[in-house]
Amino acid sequence: MKVHEDSRIAHIVEILQDKKALEITLLDLRKLTDTSDYFLLCTGTSEQHVHSLANEVREKLPEIGEKPWHIEGTENRRWVLIDCVDFVVHIFRQEARDFYALERLWGDAERTSFEDKWEAEEERKTHYEFSQF
Repeated sequence: MKVHEDSRIAHIVEILQDKKALEITLLDLRKLTDTSDYFLLCTGTSEQHVHSLANEVREKLPEIGEKPWHIEGTENRRWVLIDCVDFVVHIFRQEARDFYALERLWGDAERTSFEDKWEAEEERKTHYEFSQF
């Protein structure tokens, strides 16, 4: 199943879903600005998760014939921005996403949300655990 009409966006969404990104949201800016067609936003659960998501996207961009024009935020890992000119991928920690509120700032943009593929693992029990009385 194709998740978006633009195959580049669909591919990046799949990458983010495979790496367990949360709250993946696409803002369609084509009717609002000439600076970029899309913002693709997602949330990582930790600084390491944000770093891993950004690295995976950056490493797989050549598969879709893209090369980032600009990347920033890799040092602080709270908000990594990968600018490919036609689209920009924003990878946030939840606090940074709430603070900068790009969805609110670009409130007039058409919005598409993609399902989270992350599911919490069920609590595992081993034969070494003590029973509860």
